[in-house]
Amino acid sequence: MTTRRASCTCGQLGVTCEGDPVRVSICHCLACQQRTGSAFGVQARFAREQVTFSGAATEFVRTGDSGSRATFRFCPTCGSTVFWESDGLPGFVAVAVGAFADPSFMAPTVSIYEVRRHAWAISPDLDIERLD
Repeated sequence: MTTRRASCTCGQLGVTCEGDPVRVSICHCLACQQRTGSAFGVQARFAREQVTFSGAATEFVRTGDSGSRATFRFCPTCGSTVFWESDGLPGFVAVAVGAFADPSFMAPTVSIYEVRRHAWAISPDLDIERLD
């Protein structure tokens, strides 16, 4: 079984994930753009029982377009968002793919909020969920 470790920039907050994610996706929503400071967010979703946590985290709760609440956990020292959970997807943890710092991490297979994608951001051939 594959073990992957993701962490914040300073290494204080981390997660260890056992096995493969159930989904890797790109999100082009405006909230992910603001959260990441990039044109999109990339996340790997794991079953909660696959993930263990280490270090201290600060939380920020945001209500999404669907009405569900997402609890983002980030490092209180360096500010990096490492993982989050949504009450709309109980039993799962999303981990920021960049926090794995692994260029060989599996590619996304799904892209959401394509209507908010920057025109210059080229999406690979993915399944697209149309969310406005």
